[in-house]
Amino acid sequence: MEIQELFEGEVEIPTLPEVYYNFKEAMEDPDGSFDEISEIISIDSGLSIRLLKIVNSAFYAFPSQIETISHAISVVGLEQLNNLVLSTVVMDRFKNIPDSVINMESFWKHSIACGLAARTLASLRKEVNTERFFVAGMLHDVGRLVLAMSAPFSILSVFMRCKAEEISLHDAEKTILGFDHTDVGQLLLKNWELPVFHQNVVGNHHQTNSSIDLESGILNVADHIANDLKLGDSGEVLSPPPLELELWEKLQLPEGTNIEKIKAEVQQLYNATSQVFLQAA
Repeated sequence: MEIQELFEGEVEIPTLPEVYYNFKEAMEDPDGSFDEISEIISIDSGLSIRLLKIVNSAFYAFPSQIETISHAISVVGLEQLNNLVLSTVVMDRFKNIPDSVINMESFWKHSIACGLAARTLASLRKEVNTERFFVAGMLHDVGRLVLAMSAPFSILSVFMRCKAEEISLHDAEKTILGFDHTDVGQLLLKNWELPVFHQNVVGNHHQTNSSIDLESGILNVADHIANDLKLGDSGEVLSPPPLELELWEKLQLPEGTNIEKIKAEVQQLYNATSQVFLQAA
């Protein structure tokens, strides 16, 4: 099978909704106003409700209630709201995958946990835009959803090979398909015209420790944390191996950073915020 065949078969692979591209275009317009941008979101009442629930949740922990999208923009910021819009609409696009192929609730639980871990690691590094790392975590296994839609029998064969031979899912994917979900996810995000940052980290987060770039390394460690905490799963049957010191050091976190404390923080954030995101799934 060629990877492009997944996108050219009878099954229609989801595209992002028009509201996302309209919002992004207005956000990038130097002459645009908060009112014009908020109006674009407000047209989609379901999306507006979900976004307001998120910005009023423990995910941000603002001291006062935020009641309108325009207020959310002024408090959260355009770039951060754009990231929230993206993560919310992506969850909404893959609702029709049957549980017999992938348990979607468990899949998104793992993705949320990975996103929270990535955002926490990025915060420790004092990255400027930590929400983009949350979105990266939400998107990191999205290629597996494309496989589930376009090649459900192949993905089931992957799961069986993974269990029978006790190998990782992405290794089983490469053995059976000749490519893995990171390749598929990277191509999907390219087709969606998402930022190169997201394309790269989704495509590279399973690279070996010696060759992985810093941003993809953050996602790699975040994925490890989510798997270790067993907050949902995306089909992996193996327990994660111990985190390699080389990868941990690549992140250049503040001296004395303790991964167990990070896990505890991620668990706390997950307990406080997961349900508000799962409402979109």
